[in-house]
Amino acid sequence: MTTTTTPTTTTGAGRAEPTAPDADRVAEFAGEMLTTLARGATALMTSVGHRTGLFDALDGLPPSTSDEVATAAGLQERYVREWLDAMTVAGIVLHEPTGDTYHLPVEHAALLTRAAGADNLASQLQFIPMLARVEDGIVRCFADGGGLGYHAFERFDRLMAEQSAQTNDAALLDRIIPLVDGLDERLRAGIRVADIGCGQGHALNLLAQAYPDSDFHGFDFQPDAIDVARREADELALGNVRFDVRDVADLSGTGVFGAITAFDAVHDQAHPARVLEQVAEHLDPDGVFLMVDMDASSVVDDNVDLPWAPFLYTVSTMHCMTVSLAEGGDGLGTAWGRQTALRMLAAAGFSDVRIASLPDDFINAYYVARP
Repeated sequence: MTTTTTPTTTTGAGRAEPTAPDADRVAEFAGEMLTTLARGATALMTSVGHRTGLFDALDGLPPSTSDEVATAAGLQERYVREWLDAMTVAGIVLHEPTGDTYHLPVEHAALLTRAAGADNLASQLQFIPMLARVEDGIVRCFADGGGLGYHAFERFDRLMAEQSAQTNDAALLDRIIPLVDGLDERLRAGIRVADIGCGQGHALNLLAQAYPDSDFHGFDFQPDAIDVARREADELALGNVRFDVRDVADLSGTGVFGAITAFDAVHDQAHPARVLEQVAEHLDPDGVFLMVDMDASSVVDDNVDLPWAPFLYTVSTMHCMTVSLAEGGDGLGTAWGRQTALRMLAAAGFSDVRIASLPDDFINAYYVARP
């Protein structure tokens, strides 16, 4: 990343006055901004490719014409052709001019198709158009304060459910649970487990299915998400899990738990410190809290070289921070960072906190906290 400084001169009054900008630096920065524009457009078209199933249709096809790709995907050729050209100039799809055919390299398919599971980055890029839909409301918040509530994000629950399902289907049972010493054994023996901010409940349903002798409780304040969680539990015929609509800043009456989990759910709470205090109060003396949340520093300068940091601060401004402020909350933000997380966990009553990680998960930190 290039940092530019405008040269200045000092007037007799001691006030700094800008001089003419360096032409080479202006040209360099213009190139960077045009690249940003192009990549933003590519992100949007990549989301379209995921949602329409075009990447999945291209996967495994030999070099094909736009007609053939459209037929394979069951879509309109004219739109498919324009999308293929956008993907070609972005370097995502390869075009052969002689036969006017298009091809998705297997190396690209490994990161862009549903078959890629948790590695599917095209799914992640759906956040860009979703956030863009609320730009007008966010601009108003800059002037008027307050925030945009969850009702403004019509696709958010479905998108988060898709993201968490990809991750949890691939890693929850075999790789994430083992990060907590002894948890697998305790779950097999049978304990009470709560998942706070459970959303559509897929992670908890996976755990309930894998550990039939444990008792699972999911809490979220969005009724629509809880309805989805209950339907999945019914479809799986799970008798050891229940979901309740509840603000997790108040867990009174829920009893105590041997384990509590939170999957990317703490930083956008209205009052996260209160939530963490409630978690600590409702754990067994030998209980454990597994908090999965964004891995970043609390200091912005430490995040300058973090490749996904612009996304963290953007999604914070346009979702996580604003939904908290809409509830009269603290607006903690997505990039609250390790330092703040450790400080807040300690203040809530956790005396033993360890941060674990998975080698191929560059987004999340895994906080294992005990009272």
